[in-house]
Amino acid sequence: MAKISKTLQKAIDNLSIQDVYLKSSQAECSEGFDPKRTEHTELLVQQMHAVRRSEVIQTNEDELILKVYVRMGTRWVLSVEGDEPEVKAFVEADFIAEYSMAELLETEAVDEFSLKNASFHVWPYWREFLSSQCERLRLPRVVLPAVQFNR
Repeated sequence: MAKISKTLQKAIDNLSIQDVYLKSSQAECSEGFDPKRTEHTELLVQQMHAVRRSEVIQTNEDELILKVYVRMGTRWVLSVEGDEPEVKAFVEADFIAEYSMAELLETEAVDEFSLKNASFHVWPYWREFLSSQCERLRLPRVVLPAVQFNR
């Protein structure tokens, strides 16, 4: 197990999750793609995960809030030899994870926490969102593991 840096530990000790919510989303099947009548074994499923940015805000009540913006995505592609894969469908969502901050943290601590911890709080919301979007679009069911991040 990787050792947690002092900077990250300070962030963990001073931040408390308050909310995770959807900021925006987009889902689409390409023109001519009928997910109900397509052989899905030929489609590849690709995942996207990016921590886009973070910001610290001070409320009117002098509370410090850390907002971390996380983008998640899944796309179904058809492999095309010698060319970019052809995207047949995709589901993408931007989430915001909000944390109350006990004391103002250094930028380094905020950045490390945002990159290493925030996605764990967003992940269950993404799993549920992707599952419901797949059902609504009649896309092949994608079962995401409980957690899936690169170190």
